[in-house]
Amino acid sequence: MTRRLVVLGSGSIGTYVGGALLDAGADVVLIGRERMRQRLLQHGLMLSDMQQREVRLAGSDVPYHLDPHVLASADLILLTVKSSDTAAAAGLILQHANPVAPVLSLQNGIGNVVTLRQLLPDREVLGGMVPFNVVQTDDGRLHRGTQGELMVEASPLLAAWLPLFASAHLPLIERTDFLEVQWGKLLLNLNNPLNALSGLPLKTQLSQRAWRSCLALLIDEALAMLDAAGIAPVQVAAIPPRRLPLLLRLPDWLFKRIAAKMLRIDPEARSSMWEDLQAGRQTEIAYLNGAVVALAASLGRAAPANRLLVELVREAENGAARQWDGIALLQALHRA
Repeated sequence: MTRRLVVLGSGSIGTYVGGALLDAGADVVLIGRERMRQRLLQHGLMLSDMQQREVRLAGSDVPYHLDPHVLASADLILLTVKSSDTAAAAGLILQHANPVAPVLSLQNGIGNVVTLRQLLPDREVLGGMVPFNVVQTDDGRLHRGTQGELMVEASPLLAAWLPLFASAHLPLIERTDFLEVQWGKLLLNLNNPLNALSGLPLKTQLSQRAWRSCLALLIDEALAMLDAAGIAPVQVAAIPPRRLPLLLRLPDWLFKRIAAKMLRIDPEARSSMWEDLQAGRQTEIAYLNGAVVALAASLGRAAPANRLLVELVREAENGAARQWDGIALLQALHRA
């Protein structure tokens, strides 16, 4: 019997994941916004990655919908909405979806799974982590510009889906320590606002010591809060979390030699937060650097560097963007 997978929130990540599964022969339906539907009608579905894999499908062959009623046909729901839209998405699931269809959250930040379980108490909700970024290119492609594999909360509910994801070159790595996985990913995502404020491609930005030193400072602050909370972040990239700040502060020539894996980034890649600011959309800053600020507050502490990044991105969201250079921002972070 064919089992249907519905992707709710098919922007860049959701359309990339759903499109790869569709190309692998899955029964997939995508639900998203008009702008992505128009993009698919204009360009078709074109996916690419750093391994030169490509997917090309006619836009008419992609079941992309604006109507959430198609949730009723889902056997598994992949949730890829922005964190600020989690509550609204839960309402759509509650209203339209089969009550036995589990939800797999493939969202950035901390707290989405908790919110979903509170709002959907009778439904199975699983956490997931997407380590790579997807950028929308001018020629219509959705390009995966960084590496890494999907990590998910271990569950027997996923057993029937594992071969399908593997055949789509999106293997699901099951984990029992998912909160620690989320924090491990979030430490890396603290670079998202830095990249957005820099205006530079990720590879260019991370090749500059001043920008890396900004990231090191943010990670140091976050690690201090995690230590105080008794949370040990999991390594989700090539470098263990506690070695990251030291490595990031190395001179450029030494960093490029020692941390070559970190710079295995497509020259086109940028953070999703940069993309959001360019499009005039609200970012996920509250769920990234804001999560560090919230954790600090819960401990009766402060996280001034991460708080400053939240403030700067909020200014940019309101049209008061300033394009920073790494040295100036590093000085501002030290003053904070």
